[in-house]
Order: sequence, then C-alpha cells, then structure tokens
Amino acid sequence: MKKIFIFLFVLFIFLQNSYADIDVRDIDTPFFIGKMDSHNNNFALYFKTREKAILARGEEYNYITDYPQDLYYYDYKSKKNFPLISYEWFPTEAKRILKNYDFPVFPEDFAYYLLKDNNTLVMVSAIKNLTINLQYDIKSRELKVHDEKGKLNFIVSTYAQNCGFSNLKSNYKCNLYKPLISENLIN
Repeated sequence: MKKIFIFLFVLFIFLQNSYADIDVRDIDTPFFIGKMDSHNNNFALYFKTREKAILARGEEYNYITDYPQDLYYYDYKSKKNFPLISYEWFPTEAKRILKNYDFPVFPEDFAYYLLKDNNTLVMVSAIKNLTINLQYDIKSRELKVHDEKGKLNFIVSTYAQNCGFSNLKSNYKCNLYKPLISENLIN
C-alpha cells in the first residue's frame, strides 16, 4: 500500500510539471541591458544618456552621476521616440509616492519588468534600500505603488514569474520576465 501511494504521488508530481507551459525568452542572459523589445514587437524601451551630470544626496554619501540615463519609448511603426521616465519628473513623483524614503531615486536605479499586456512596467529597486515596488502604466503615464497582492513573484531579484490558469479550460502556465536595466547600474 505504501509503494502504491509513493508511485501515485510521484506520478502526480510528474504530470503537474509536464503540463506546465513555460514561456522563456533568452533565458541564458538574466537581463536586458540598455534595450528591450515589447512582447508583441511593436515598440522598444531603451535607456538614453543625458549630457548633464546629476548631484544627488545618497544614503551614506552624496554622489555625482556623470552620465545619467532616462528611459525612452521607441515606436517601430511611426519611427518616433519620446522620454517615458525621465529625470525631469520622476524623482519628484517617486518622492511623493515613497513617503518613508528620504533620498532621491532616479530612473536608472530600477530594474523594469514589462508584463505581457505590453503596458505595465513593474519597477524593482536595484541599488536603493526600497521595500516598495513601483508600477508604471505606459498608456496613461501613471506611476503608483505596485499592488503586492498580485501573482508576480520575483526570483533571485532577476527574473519575475507569473504562474496560473488563464481560464478553467487552460493548462497551468508560467511566464518568466527578464528585467531591463541601465548600463550604469552594472558599472
């Protein structure tokens, strides 16, 4: 009886794993550095270097960012680009949202996860001591705190995972997301 139970348990685990559909894009590299295409290949997100240096107050010391970068949006159909998240508005807006954090945050301080809807960017702090993740809606250009009750799990601070059933007749499906990071973040 014990052997039958173990056999059924192993069979159940095997069947659960065999039906999971995992969407993996370029899993060999853990990041998109500097540029990322959308899931539907209609647009790209990329970092563009600014010419002026930024002097900022840090947690332990003040620092100068010589070549700060803004996040830009490039539309492949219209061949137009525009700043999506820039130094002009982001530090002020982030400070309003992050009430318990007294230091400035900048666009290049985050890892950006573009979700399958091609509209939502989840922003996870990569170098600052933030415990809150941000969310940016590309169409409405609205920045807010990411709802932690969602199904997005962050794995080892590089990949993000979203697993579940899309409807009652579908198979269990996992989506892995790689983050977009600035070149300045790894230097």
